[in-house]
Order: sequence, then structure tokens, then C-alpha cells
Amino acid sequence: MGRSKKEPISIEEVANNLATYAINRDELKQMIEAIPQDNDLNMATLEYELQILRILSVGWAISFYMPQSPEKKSLSLVFWENIKEISTNISTIMESTTGQAIDYFTILKERLDVYVKAMQENQEDVSEPTSIMGPAFAGACGIPDNAIAILIGTKMFTFCLGGVKEYLESLEITTAS
Repeated sequence: MGRSKKEPISIEEVANNLATYAINRDELKQMIEAIPQDNDLNMATLEYELQILRILSVGWAISFYMPQSPEKKSLSLVFWENIKEISTNISTIMESTTGQAIDYFTILKERLDVYVKAMQENQEDVSEPTSIMGPAFAGACGIPDNAIAILIGTKMFTFCLGGVKEYLESLEITTAS
């Protein structure tokens, strides 16, 4: 049984594709729609936090699934530069609609700190990060013991890791642009 030839692609293209994947709302909307209607969840908060988790999960997956190499460092850097640019656009849109200055990239960094802290506090469970991310997500939503929030956070993290892993395995990353 032979493997099909991997698609050659530049680091910049991979980073752009992963940034697009990170902000894609299709899976997010499907997850939100699957939540039972009779709940006491703040759906706006859940959706907002789910998008943040999605972006962070894609970044995390790059670090987790790329072999240690100069390409990994470059890919991660370009990915986060793309996310910073997207965040600037989101901040501008949010400011124009709400009238309040918002720095979405800072929000992403702060939330990343929350998730990293959860991982550090649960060192014995780090071999299975999904068991940490669901409860940390629910905590970020302000409902730390809510089973639906824990499940949806775990699901988003798992889907993103799997999606990025599958994508990276299908490629041959080239250093030429």
C-alpha cells in the first residue's frame, strides 16, 4: 500500500491556510447549533470563547505536530503574524461597531496564558491535553462546572488538533516561496 505524493507548498502558504482555518466559523457554528436549546448558557460568550479557543488550538497544533526544525519556527511565526493582522482587523471592526477600543490580539494572548496555566497546573494530565482544555474552556466562559461547555471546548480543541495534523501530514513544506 503506497502513499500518495505529498503536495509541495511554501511556509507562507501553509501559514495562510492555517490562519484561514483558524478563523473559519463553519465547525464553530455546527457545534453551537448542536447545543440543546433548553440551557442556561450565555451563547454569545460561548461562541466568542469558542472562536478564541479555535485560533489558539491551531497555533498549539503547529507547535505540537511540526517536527523541530527551522521550518517549524518560520511557520509558527508567519501563522501568528497572520493572526495578528486578522486581530487588528477584528479590533477595528469591533471598535467601529461598539465605540470601544479593543485589542483582540491581546485578548488572544491573555487567553493563551489561561490555557497554558491550566496545563501547568495539571502536569500529571498533560499526556492527554484534551482533558484539561475542556474544563479550562468552561472556566474561560465563566461556567467552570458546565458539562456542555466542557464538552464543546474539548471537541473544538480535538477537532482543531486533528485537522491541523491531517493537513500537515499531507504536505511537503518547501523553504522557497
